[in-house]
Amino acid sequence: MIVMAEKKTRKPRVTGTGRRRRKPAGSAVALAATELQAAAPPGDVAELHRHIESDGGTVLTVYREPYGGRWIMLAALPIERVAATPFQRNLSETHVRKLESVISKIGRFLDPIIVVRAKTPVEKTITYWTPNGHHRLSAMKTLGAKSITAIVVPEPSVAYQILALNTEKAHNLREKSLEVIRMYREFAHIGDLGEDACVLEFEEPAFITLGLCYEARPRFSGGAYHPVLKRVDTFLTCSCREALETRQERARHLLELDDLIVEKVEALKARGLTSPYLKSFVVARVNPVRFRPKEAPPLSFDEAIDRMKSAAEKFKPDKIKTEDLAKSGGAPDEAE
Repeated sequence: MIVMAEKKTRKPRVTGTGRRRRKPAGSAVALAATELQAAAPPGDVAELHRHIESDGGTVLTVYREPYGGRWIMLAALPIERVAATPFQRNLSETHVRKLESVISKIGRFLDPIIVVRAKTPVEKTITYWTPNGHHRLSAMKTLGAKSITAIVVPEPSVAYQILALNTEKAHNLREKSLEVIRMYREFAHIGDLGEDACVLEFEEPAFITLGLCYEARPRFSGGAYHPVLKRVDTFLTCSCREALETRQERARHLLELDDLIVEKVEALKARGLTSPYLKSFVVARVNPVRFRPKEAPPLSFDEAIDRMKSAAEKFKPDKIKTEDLAKSGGAPDEAE
């Protein structure tokens, strides 16, 4: 007689209860509201206060932010002395026009930008850089504002934390990658900081390589390759200055692969096959990590790209059927 295993019944989730959220990593000072101004600011903050006043601005308040307890200040700055950091993404004219319309309609500017004071003024006029506020700053200048309220952060390093700070307009892959490679070149120029020491600023090593590709080929479809690069591209341990040549070599190999992929895509189009995911489809077919066993050793960047090139050369467009494309998905082929 065969005894059937008793099927375990899942307990129904009580309505109104969700999954327990994972607590983000990091330590907090967690100051109470009455503690934000309960101490005298240190000397460097007092010196920054004096600089703001001498630059024609006004410090509205000095306080410690409630999470980490670091000193910051809210100030009104002459708008002509503020500019976006030179290595961030270009303005979206649509977003700027929308901000201009909203600010003008409600008659209020309620969202201060974030700035740091430049160590050396640029062209004797620009004294403050904003890594988070480019669009708001541009809108206020167009509207004829003479000053702008800003949260002034004493640590200049915040100017490089654009991707982490940005809440103004979500970056797409192209914008992120171009912003990262611009920061990367700045780091390569000013010091010996290593890639692996800039994880917060760069977020992903793939953005560095993709940024170089976008610089060389503005309509490069990085979204098709990003899933692969996230698995095989890694931060290098040498300085950005020393690593730049390696990054340029990686970008060159990726663009060579893209040339092969484009040939296969054009061959598919010539057969009458159409889809907004043609390039993603071909890339998925030659992706060596897509079905790689978890226990297998990870592929290096060079190994993965070499395998993809070899597979792309063997790819037979005449063997592809319409129903194969119907099952595909992924990032659309046009530039982001």
